[in-house]
Amino acid sequence: MRIHWHRRDLRTSDNAGLAAATADSPVVPVFVFDDAVLDHAAPPRVAFMLDALDSLRAQYRDRGSDLVIARGDPTAEIPRLAEAFGADGVTWGEAYSGLGIERDIAVRQALDDAGVEREAVTDSVLHRPGEITTNDGDPYSVFTYFGRKWHDREKDEPYDAPSPDELADVSGDPLPSIDDLGFEEPQAEIPSAGTEPARALLDAFCEDDIYRYEDRRDYPADDCTSRLSAHLKFGTIGIREVYERTASAAEAANDEERRESVEEFQSQLAWREFYTQVLFANRSVVTDNYKSYERPLQWRDDPEALQAWKDGETGYPIVDAGMRQLRQEAFMHNRVRMIVASFLTKDLLIDWRAGYEWFKQRLVDHDTANDNGGWQWAASTGTDAQPYFRIFNPMTQGERYDPDAEYIKTYVPELRDAEPSVIHEWPDLSPTQRRNAAPEYPDPIVDHSERRDQALEMFETARGES
Repeated sequence: MRIHWHRRDLRTSDNAGLAAATADSPVVPVFVFDDAVLDHAAPPRVAFMLDALDSLRAQYRDRGSDLVIARGDPTAEIPRLAEAFGADGVTWGEAYSGLGIERDIAVRQALDDAGVEREAVTDSVLHRPGEITTNDGDPYSVFTYFGRKWHDREKDEPYDAPSPDELADVSGDPLPSIDDLGFEEPQAEIPSAGTEPARALLDAFCEDDIYRYEDRRDYPADDCTSRLSAHLKFGTIGIREVYERTASAAEAANDEERRESVEEFQSQLAWREFYTQVLFANRSVVTDNYKSYERPLQWRDDPEALQAWKDGETGYPIVDAGMRQLRQEAFMHNRVRMIVASFLTKDLLIDWRAGYEWFKQRLVDHDTANDNGGWQWAASTGTDAQPYFRIFNPMTQGERYDPDAEYIKTYVPELRDAEPSVIHEWPDLSPTQRRNAAPEYPDPIVDHSERRDQALEMFETARGES
């Protein structure tokens, strides 16, 4: 008898740890609600996780088994469950964040003390940290070189789901409610979790949008993205299955342009793994700048501006649309994520950590490595970061990527009757013009040109140039 400990792999198909466990003996599937992990969670992700667990339980029950539920410190719970079921081994998918690594070290020691075999396998990424390095064996700090090697490496094929005779005949307790776990129902509308919804998204994306991805992925009104981020975060679909499906889409492409579009999407999978290896090699980046400056960056302490940004009340339409999408859907389009992050750090001059924490509380797809990497990129403090002197102009970004203001009008109803030209020029209009066009929409809280100059001065000072 073996135990497979589910964590960020809430599926039965293409599950490397589950496949490793079933190779030896019948498997007891287990999930532990770890309070140390829940301390870092938020309502949108807890709601999605519970839905995913409900789907996972149904997958096991369809195979004559069940998902065994526990709550507590895995250091105690996993050995206890191994003893209770007479299991001689435990498998799980490797963790690459600081909290996960420390937890797994403790669990391994506890299992060793109990005389129970354990095996952690690569599951959430195609290439685990340490597999793709510089010629000197160091982690990459620039994506371009990492991405080239990532594309060239052979990828494993998906694993089959276990058959009923490979699973133990067990029954589990009911899942807790979100209230039982100490969280309120999320205010945002949370997408359906589970392998079937994930596959439906993947199939629909690979039939059409993946061939337009390279040209249209930056246009939020098109929504030409996979929407798989939450599913990859919680592992309701396997990364090998996703890659194989995109590889099939590339083979089915009837011209080079369409194939290149598929490769551009695959590059986003590579970015995900790039940031994973950055976090694995530099655990401090969660709270510290990756890139060091000669002097500390002098961020502003401006609670009112920060609140206006959170509420989507900055008077910059594309920024406010993104922040309101976040509030309504626990999701934000990737291009808009870059815009709102640049606005917080370069226009409001507020520390990127404040934005990262807000995203952590609001996003259903929050992933420590990806979100941290994205925020530090925007703040010019990370790996492969946007140069400090390239500062997004939110008006130009809105006009370029939402020219008809379709996305903006979807989330900022005060502007629905305004012409796109008025919307994109909003900060430059006179107060009278703004009142006439959309009296309920706020005036801009800062002047972009002035703040751009201040941001440049802040970074030059930090670099020791002034």
